[in-house]
Amino acid sequence: MVYDKLSSITKRIINDPNAAIDNDEACELATTTHNAIDLIISANKIRETYKADDTFTCSIINAKSGACSEDCAFCPQSAFYKTKARTYPLLDKSKIVERAIEMWNGGANKFSMVTSGYALTEKELDLICEAAILIKEKTGLSLCGSLGVLNEDIAERLKASGLTNYHHNLETARSFFDQVCTTHPYDDDIKSVKIAARAGFKVCSGGIMGLGESWEQRIELAFTLKELDVESIPLNFINPIPGTKMAERPLLAPMDALKCIALYRLINPLKDITICGGREISLGDYQSWTFLAGANGLMVGDYLTTMGRGLKIDMEMIRNMEI
Repeated sequence: MVYDKLSSITKRIINDPNAAIDNDEACELATTTHNAIDLIISANKIRETYKADDTFTCSIINAKSGACSEDCAFCPQSAFYKTKARTYPLLDKSKIVERAIEMWNGGANKFSMVTSGYALTEKELDLICEAAILIKEKTGLSLCGSLGVLNEDIAERLKASGLTNYHHNLETARSFFDQVCTTHPYDDDIKSVKIAARAGFKVCSGGIMGLGESWEQRIELAFTLKELDVESIPLNFINPIPGTKMAERPLLAPMDALKCIALYRLINPLKDITICGGREISLGDYQSWTFLAGANGLMVGDYLTTMGRGLKIDMEMIRNMEI
Protein backbone atom coordinates (compact mmCIF):
# COMPACT_ATOMS: atom_id res chain seq x y z
CA MET A 1 0.00 0.00 0.00
CA VAL A 2 2.76 2.47 0.97
CA TYR A 3 4.79 1.54 -2.11
CA ASP A 4 1.80 2.10 -4.40
CA LYS A 5 1.13 5.50 -2.83
CA LEU A 6 4.79 6.50 -3.10
CA SER A 7 4.86 5.44 -6.75
CA SER A 8 1.76 7.51 -7.46
CA ILE A 9 3.20 10.57 -5.70
CA THR A 10 6.49 10.25 -7.60
CA LYS A 11 4.74 10.10 -10.97
CA ARG A 12 2.62 13.09 -10.02
CA ILE A 13 5.67 15.19 -9.10
CA ILE A 14 7.57 14.19 -12.24
CA ASN A 15 4.59 15.18 -14.38
CA ASP A 16 4.08 18.45 -12.54
CA PRO A 17 6.44 19.80 -9.85
CA ASN A 18 3.69 22.13 -8.66
CA ALA A 19 1.67 19.05 -7.71
CA ALA A 20 4.19 18.16 -5.04
CA ILE A 21 3.54 16.13 -1.94
CA ASP A 22 1.43 17.75 0.79
CA ASN A 23 2.07 17.78 4.54
CA ASP A 24 -0.20 14.85 5.41
CA GLU A 25 1.27 12.67 2.66
CA ALA A 26 4.82 13.54 3.72
CA CYS A 27 4.14 12.75 7.38
CA GLU A 28 2.54 9.45 6.41
CA LEU A 29 5.55 8.46 4.29
CA ALA A 30 7.97 9.57 7.00
CA THR A 31 6.33 7.53 9.72
CA THR A 32 5.21 4.46 7.78
CA THR A 33 7.97 3.93 5.22
CA HIS A 34 10.44 1.81 7.15
CA ASN A 35 12.39 0.85 4.02
CA ALA A 36 14.34 3.99 3.08
CA ILE A 37 15.34 2.43 -0.24
CA ASP A 38 11.87 3.02 -1.70
CA LEU A 39 12.03 6.71 -0.81
CA ILE A 40 15.59 6.96 -2.15
CA ILE A 41 14.57 5.48 -5.51
CA SER A 42 11.66 7.92 -5.80
CA ALA A 43 13.76 10.93 -4.81
CA ASN A 44 16.47 9.99 -7.31
CA LYS A 45 13.93 9.88 -10.13
CA ILE A 46 12.79 13.37 -9.18
CA ARG A 47 16.38 14.64 -8.93
CA GLU A 48 17.16 13.20 -12.35
CA THR A 49 14.10 14.92 -13.77
CA TYR A 50 14.76 18.39 -12.39
CA LYS A 51 18.36 18.59 -11.17
CA ALA A 52 20.42 16.17 -13.29
CA ASP A 53 22.51 19.03 -14.71
CA ASP A 54 22.68 21.13 -11.55
CA THR A 55 25.27 19.36 -9.40
CA PHE A 56 27.51 21.77 -7.49
CA THR A 57 29.98 22.01 -4.65
CA CYS A 58 30.21 24.74 -2.04
CA SER A 59 32.84 25.62 0.54
CA ILE A 60 33.10 27.90 3.54
CA ILE A 61 35.52 29.77 5.72
CA ASN A 62 34.97 30.21 9.44
CA ALA A 63 35.83 33.89 9.21
CA LYS A 64 34.98 34.70 12.84
CA SER A 65 34.80 31.99 15.47
CA GLY A 66 33.32 31.58 18.93
CA ALA A 67 32.13 33.96 21.67
CA CYS A 68 28.64 33.88 20.19
CA SER A 69 25.87 35.49 22.23
CA GLU A 70 23.31 32.86 21.18
CA ASP A 71 22.70 29.65 23.15
CA CYS A 72 22.06 27.23 20.26
CA ALA A 73 22.18 23.86 22.00
CA PHE A 74 24.25 22.11 19.32
CA CYS A 75 26.87 24.81 18.71
CA PRO A 76 30.40 24.73 20.16
CA GLN A 77 30.85 28.41 19.26
CA SER A 78 28.26 29.56 21.80
CA ALA A 79 29.65 31.53 24.72
CA PHE A 80 27.22 29.60 26.94
CA TYR A 81 29.26 26.38 26.66
CA LYS A 82 32.78 25.30 27.45
CA THR A 83 34.14 23.53 24.39
CA LYS A 84 37.45 23.22 22.61
CA ALA A 85 36.30 25.32 19.65
CA ARG A 86 38.72 28.09 18.72
CA THR A 87 37.73 31.69 19.39
CA TYR A 88 39.09 34.50 17.24
CA PRO A 89 37.89 37.83 15.79
CA LEU A 90 37.15 38.42 12.13
CA LEU A 91 40.05 37.29 9.97
CA ASP A 92 42.04 39.69 7.86
CA LYS A 93 40.58 40.02 4.40
CA SER A 94 43.76 38.63 2.81
CA LYS A 95 43.22 35.31 4.64
CA ILE A 96 39.60 35.16 3.52
CA VAL A 97 40.56 35.83 -0.09
CA GLU A 98 43.40 33.28 0.08
CA ARG A 99 40.98 30.58 1.25
CA ALA A 100 38.52 31.45 -1.52
CA ILE A 101 41.21 31.13 -4.17
CA GLU A 102 42.30 27.79 -2.69
CA MET A 103 38.78 26.39 -2.89
CA TRP A 104 38.23 27.77 -6.40
CA ASN A 105 41.43 26.08 -7.58
CA GLY A 106 40.31 22.85 -5.87
CA GLY A 107 37.06 22.69 -7.84
CA ALA A 108 34.46 24.36 -5.60
CA ASN A 109 31.69 26.32 -7.31
CA LYS A 110 30.44 28.33 -4.35
CA PHE A 111 32.12 29.98 -1.38
CA SER A 112 30.60 31.37 1.79
CA MET A 113 32.06 33.67 4.42
CA VAL A 114 30.65 32.59 7.80
CA THR A 115 30.82 34.55 11.05
CA SER A 116 29.73 33.66 14.57
CA GLY A 117 27.43 35.97 16.47
CA TYR A 118 23.98 37.48 16.12
CA ALA A 119 24.94 40.17 13.58
CA LEU A 120 27.93 41.99 12.08
CA THR A 121 29.31 45.22 13.47
CA GLU A 122 29.84 48.13 11.08
CA LYS A 123 33.59 47.52 11.02
CA GLU A 124 33.12 43.82 10.32
CA LEU A 125 30.70 44.61 7.52
CA ASP A 126 33.29 46.89 5.89
CA LEU A 127 35.91 44.13 5.93
CA ILE A 128 33.53 41.48 4.58
CA CYS A 129 32.51 43.75 1.71
CA GLU A 130 36.14 44.50 0.87
CA ALA A 131 36.97 40.77 0.87
CA ALA A 132 33.95 40.03 -1.34
CA ILE A 133 35.08 42.55 -3.96
CA LEU A 134 38.55 40.98 -4.10
CA ILE A 135 37.18 37.42 -4.32
CA LYS A 136 34.97 38.38 -7.26
CA GLU A 137 37.99 39.91 -8.99
CA LYS A 138 40.21 36.87 -8.47
CA THR A 139 37.83 33.89 -8.87
CA GLY A 140 34.68 32.74 -10.61
CA LEU A 141 33.08 31.62 -7.36
CA SER A 142 29.45 32.23 -6.62
CA LEU A 143 29.79 34.21 -3.41
CA CYS A 144 27.66 33.74 -0.31
CA GLY A 145 27.53 35.14 3.19
CA SER A 146 26.35 33.55 6.43
CA LEU A 147 26.71 36.60 8.62
CA GLY A 148 23.90 36.58 11.14
CA VAL A 149 20.63 38.44 11.06
CA LEU A 150 20.05 41.02 8.34
CA ASN A 151 18.49 44.42 7.99
CA GLU A 152 17.84 46.20 4.70
CA ASP A 153 20.99 48.37 4.87
CA ILE A 154 23.32 45.42 5.52
CA ALA A 155 21.67 43.42 2.74
CA GLU A 156 22.08 46.28 0.29
CA ARG A 157 25.77 46.72 1.06
CA LEU A 158 26.50 43.00 0.79
CA LYS A 159 24.69 42.81 -2.54
CA ALA A 160 26.64 45.78 -3.88
CA SER A 161 29.95 44.12 -2.90
CA GLY A 162 29.27 41.10 -5.09
CA LEU A 163 27.46 38.57 -2.92
CA THR A 164 24.81 36.74 -4.89
CA ASN A 165 23.66 34.30 -2.20
CA TYR A 166 22.78 34.65 1.47
CA HIS A 167 22.69 31.78 3.93
CA HIS A 168 20.63 31.82 7.10
CA ASN A 169 19.53 28.50 8.59
CA LEU A 170 16.29 28.13 10.51
CA GLU A 171 17.96 25.09 12.15
CA THR A 172 14.73 23.27 13.02
CA ALA A 173 10.94 23.50 13.02
CA ARG A 174 9.23 26.38 14.79
CA SER A 175 7.53 23.88 17.12
CA PHE A 176 10.93 22.56 18.30
CA PHE A 177 12.97 25.77 18.23
CA ASP A 178 12.67 26.49 21.96
CA GLN A 179 14.53 23.21 22.56
CA VAL A 180 17.40 24.48 20.41
CA CYS A 181 17.71 28.21 21.09
CA THR A 182 16.21 30.59 23.66
CA THR A 183 18.19 33.79 23.06
CA HIS A 184 16.29 34.99 19.99
CA PRO A 185 12.87 34.25 18.54
CA TYR A 186 12.26 32.10 15.46
CA ASP A 187 10.74 35.10 13.73
CA ASP A 188 14.13 36.87 13.72
CA ASP A 189 15.43 34.12 11.44
CA ILE A 190 12.31 34.15 9.26
CA LYS A 191 12.65 37.94 8.91
CA SER A 192 16.29 37.67 7.79
CA VAL A 193 15.39 35.10 5.14
CA LYS A 194 12.67 37.40 3.81
CA ILE A 195 14.96 40.46 3.83
CA ALA A 196 17.59 38.52 1.88
CA ALA A 197 15.01 37.49 -0.71
CA ARG A 198 13.70 41.05 -1.10
CA ALA A 199 17.27 42.28 -1.59
CA GLY A 200 17.61 39.95 -4.57
CA PHE A 201 19.79 37.27 -3.02
CA LYS A 202 19.43 33.60 -3.81
CA VAL A 203 18.56 32.45 -0.33
CA CYS A 204 20.08 29.34 1.24
CA SER A 205 18.28 28.12 4.37
CA GLY A 206 17.90 24.74 5.99
CA GLY A 207 18.58 22.99 9.25
CA ILE A 208 20.09 20.18 11.26
CA MET A 209 18.55 16.74 11.42
CA GLY A 210 18.83 14.71 14.63
CA LEU A 211 18.53 17.41 17.29
CA GLY A 212 15.76 15.44 18.96
CA GLU A 213 12.96 16.56 16.69
CA SER A 214 10.26 14.18 15.46
CA TRP A 215 9.73 13.12 11.85
CA GLU A 216 6.69 15.41 11.80
CA GLN A 217 8.89 18.33 12.83
CA ARG A 218 11.41 17.53 10.11
CA ILE A 219 8.51 17.72 7.67
CA GLU A 220 7.34 20.95 9.29
CA LEU A 221 10.71 22.58 8.60
CA ALA A 222 10.66 21.34 5.00
CA PHE A 223 7.30 22.98 4.40
CA THR A 224 8.35 26.22 6.11
CA LEU A 225 11.26 26.40 3.67
CA LYS A 226 8.90 25.62 0.81
CA GLU A 227 6.59 28.46 1.88
CA LEU A 228 9.55 30.86 2.07
CA ASP A 229 10.54 29.73 -1.44
CA VAL A 230 14.25 29.55 -0.63
CA GLU A 231 16.58 28.74 -3.52
CA SER A 232 18.76 26.20 -1.72
CA ILE A 233 18.24 23.92 1.29
CA PRO A 234 21.36 22.84 3.20
CA LEU A 235 20.85 19.72 5.31
CA ASN A 236 23.17 19.04 8.23
CA PHE A 237 23.22 16.08 10.61
CA ILE A 238 23.89 16.23 14.32
CA ASN A 239 27.54 16.05 15.29
CA PRO A 240 27.43 15.95 19.10
CA ILE A 241 30.17 18.20 20.47
CA PRO A 242 31.42 17.72 24.07
CA GLY A 243 30.50 20.68 26.22
CA THR A 244 27.29 21.59 24.39
CA LYS A 245 23.76 20.77 25.55
CA MET A 246 23.52 18.15 22.82
CA ALA A 247 26.78 16.39 23.60
CA GLU A 248 24.91 13.17 24.37
CA ARG A 249 22.59 13.18 21.37
CA PRO A 250 22.89 9.94 19.36
CA LEU A 251 23.99 10.08 15.75
CA LEU A 252 21.35 9.81 13.09
CA ALA A 253 21.39 6.35 11.48
CA PRO A 254 22.62 6.41 7.85
CA MET A 255 19.29 5.30 6.41
CA ASP A 256 17.41 7.87 8.48
CA ALA A 257 19.74 10.60 7.19
CA LEU A 258 19.11 9.44 3.61
CA LYS A 259 15.39 9.28 4.31
CA CYS A 260 15.48 12.94 5.40
CA ILE A 261 17.16 13.93 2.13
CA ALA A 262 14.65 11.96 0.08
CA LEU A 263 11.65 13.51 1.83
CA TYR A 264 13.03 17.01 1.33
CA ARG A 265 13.43 16.28 -2.38
CA LEU A 266 9.83 15.10 -2.64
CA ILE A 267 8.61 18.23 -0.84
CA ASN A 268 10.88 20.67 -2.72
CA PRO A 269 11.41 19.07 -6.15
CA LEU A 270 12.80 22.18 -7.87
CA LYS A 271 15.15 23.42 -5.15
CA ASP A 272 18.84 22.79 -4.61
CA ILE A 273 19.50 20.43 -1.71
CA THR A 274 23.03 20.58 -0.31
CA ILE A 275 24.49 18.06 2.12
CA CYS A 276 26.69 19.73 4.70
CA GLY A 277 28.03 19.18 8.20
CA GLY A 278 27.80 15.84 9.97
CA ARG A 279 27.60 13.73 6.83
CA GLU A 280 30.92 12.00 7.47
CA ILE A 281 29.95 10.66 10.89
CA SER A 282 26.27 9.99 10.14
CA LEU A 283 26.58 8.52 6.66
CA GLY A 284 30.04 6.97 6.70
CA ASP A 285 30.37 4.69 3.69
CA TYR A 286 26.96 5.85 2.42
CA GLN A 287 28.07 9.41 1.63
CA SER A 288 27.86 8.86 -2.12
CA TRP A 289 24.21 7.86 -1.64
CA THR A 290 23.30 11.46 -0.85
CA PHE A 291 22.90 12.10 -4.58
CA LEU A 292 20.82 8.97 -5.06
CA ALA A 293 18.63 10.20 -2.19
CA GLY A 294 17.90 13.44 -4.03
CA ALA A 295 20.66 15.91 -3.16
CA ASN A 296 22.39 17.85 -5.93
CA GLY A 297 24.93 19.79 -3.91
CA LEU A 298 27.75 18.95 -1.51
CA MET A 299 29.70 21.08 0.92
CA VAL A 300 33.39 20.27 0.51
CA GLY A 301 36.43 21.04 2.61
CA ASP A 302 36.30 21.75 6.34
CA TYR A 303 33.28 22.98 8.27
CA LEU A 304 33.12 25.62 11.00
CA THR A 305 34.69 23.79 13.93
CA THR A 306 34.99 20.24 12.57
CA MET A 307 37.11 18.77 9.81
CA GLY A 308 35.84 17.54 6.47
CA ARG A 309 37.33 14.48 4.87
CA GLY A 310 39.40 16.20 2.18
CA LEU A 311 38.49 18.12 -0.96
CA LYS A 312 40.16 15.67 -3.34
CA ILE A 313 38.25 12.69 -1.93
CA ASP A 314 34.91 14.44 -2.30
CA MET A 315 35.64 15.61 -5.84
CA GLU A 316 36.65 12.07 -6.78
CA MET A 317 33.42 10.72 -5.27
CA ILE A 318 31.37 13.11 -7.40
CA ARG A 319 33.28 12.12 -10.53
CA ASN A 320 32.86 8.42 -9.78
CA MET A 321 29.11 8.86 -9.29
CA GLU A 322 28.93 10.57 -12.70
CA ILE A 323 26.45 13.00 -11.17
